[in-house]
Amino acid sequence: MTKADQARLGLAVFLVGSVVLAAAPASAEVSLSKIASFEHQVTGVAVAKDGRIFVNFPRWSEDAPVSVAELRDGKPIAYPDGEWNGWRNAKKDEVDPTNHFVCVQSVVIDAQDRLWVVDAAAPAMGAVVKGGPKLVGIDLKTNKVLKTIPFDSSTVMQASYLNDVRISPDGKTAFLTDSGAEGALVVVDLDRGSAQRVLSGHPSTMPNKSVTVTYDGKPLRRPDGRGVEFSADGIALSGDGKTLYWQAIKGKTLYSLPTDALTGWATASFVPEMLSDGTLGSKLVTVGENGPADGLLISKKDGRMYVTSPQDNAVKVRDLSGANAGLTTLIQDPQLRWPDTFSEGPDGTIYVTTSHIQDSADYKPGAPTALPTELWAIKPGEGDATSSRGSGSAR
Repeated sequence: MTKADQARLGLAVFLVGSVVLAAAPASAEVSLSKIASFEHQVTGVAVAKDGRIFVNFPRWSEDAPVSVAELRDGKPIAYPDGEWNGWRNAKKDEVDPTNHFVCVQSVVIDAQDRLWVVDAAAPAMGAVVKGGPKLVGIDLKTNKVLKTIPFDSSTVMQASYLNDVRISPDGKTAFLTDSGAEGALVVVDLDRGSAQRVLSGHPSTMPNKSVTVTYDGKPLRRPDGRGVEFSADGIALSGDGKTLYWQAIKGKTLYSLPTDALTGWATASFVPEMLSDGTLGSKLVTVGENGPADGLLISKKDGRMYVTSPQDNAVKVRDLSGANAGLTTLIQDPQLRWPDTFSEGPDGTIYVTTSHIQDSADYKPGAPTALPTELWAIKPGEGDATSSRGSGSAR
């Protein structure tokens, strides 16, 4: 069996985490399989064209021993090497944050076969480590870092938390969300290594005060009473690269913009007004309501948008081809405990991490700092009959 075959089968564990074999199909149309279990809190996942699987572990409630890993030969291997994964919070004054992963939030693979790593550099979602926020590109053919794009304080502020990223089909532009105290989008010219912060503090990127994120039928709150307050988080890009979508977790509305409204700022003809809130706001589209959602993905195979619904232990889908198509539930299962981030495999399989945010020490006193989490695979079928297993219905 080749490495790629093994990766696709999910014969992987993180540290002493154990693999659980494929669960019984949720229905004849949609199947849910657990690919791997981890001892640490996972968020991002990226699946390459050859089936290689990459995951990341942010430093939220613990100083995770690995930030980015490839699931290889049944074992997680620090990627691209141990040196890049050598940061430790306890050694903050000894390790250079510019060339080490400080607090990685997401990983995404582009059409050029590059893995892009978003380093929010804000352990525990606290203060940003100076010199740490960056976007790192790794060549999957050579497994070498080919580009590091640092972000200065005008792009990533002290209360920022870079969250997710999408890369244009031509590999020239990256679009990121900032889910920190002042939500925003960040647009990056990958060739020049320059970035622009847009819609900073705009209603489309900020939490909706009328929304309360709940779990198990109750408002999800920290011990001090604060609720979930994440700003712009989930992000998706249409297959042709012409439309960008995003929303806040503490929100319900999905927004979009034509990408040509966000690019071109590195050209001689650019004027600052092109990226003003007023100009961009006039082009903003309210797509519909998702309710509180975390991860977004537009499938290359079927063109639909996949939406995680943490409150419902569910993954939903939105047909973008028709107006006001709304959401349908693809699968609902109590094992999908805070479905977080998506990636699509070469055969159309949808991979999703479950980060168990509601079970973390941030929200549940006495919870272990090393939080067990999982990676799942969803195989949509023709017709996509809505699936609900066990007690996975909304509560």
